[in-house]
Order: sequence, then structure tokens, then C-alpha cells
Amino acid sequence: MTINHYIFLSVALFCIGIIGVLTRRNMIIIFMCVELMLNAVNLLLVAFSKMHYLSASAFDAATKAGTDAQLFVFFVMVVAAAEVSVGLAIIVMMYRNTHSIDVNFLNRLKH
Repeated sequence: MTINHYIFLSVALFCIGIIGVLTRRNMIIIFMCVELMLNAVNLLLVAFSKMHYLSASAFDAATKAGTDAQLFVFFVMVVAAAEVSVGLAIIVMMYRNTHSIDVNFLNRLKH
């Protein structure tokens, strides 16, 4: 696969995530769409890392170029896992208190 295929797939996944966040009212679906956007960015980072590694290894066989983006992807995945644990805890507590996971209900909690 060329880098263009990875870019197209990543942009498609990111757009699906944005559409899901902007059009849905269910907090769990919005949460899943945010995770989809994070994974689209991770896919693009790994694809560019691979492309950079292949171009650098053509000049130097012992290069470690391109591993920085993969390390960054690992940290993004760790932060996403922490986000999932905290976000789902908030969603569960909101459901226990209000018996609804509708995002519009949060606007009523402001007043």
C-alpha cells in the first residue's frame, strides 16, 4: 500500500468520527467517535513513520529513524485508555443519577 491509501483511510475514519460527534446525542456513541478520530490519527502517524523509515533506511541500514512517531502513538494510546476509564465512569455516574445519557440533558444541569 502506498502512503496515499493510508492517508485516504485515515481521513475517511476521521471524517466519520467528526460526523458522529456532531450529529449524535448519545454520549457513548460520541465517546466511540472520539476514539475513532484518535485511531485515525494514530494510523496516519504510523504510516508516516513507516514512510520516513523506508526513505532513511535506503541511505543508512542501521538507522532508527521513524521510531519517534511510533513511540508517540504508544503514548496517545495510553492517554486514550485513561480517557476511556474516566469518561465511562462519568457516563455511568450520570446514568445512575439521571437515568439518561443524552447530551442535551447536560445543558439543563448548568442552571
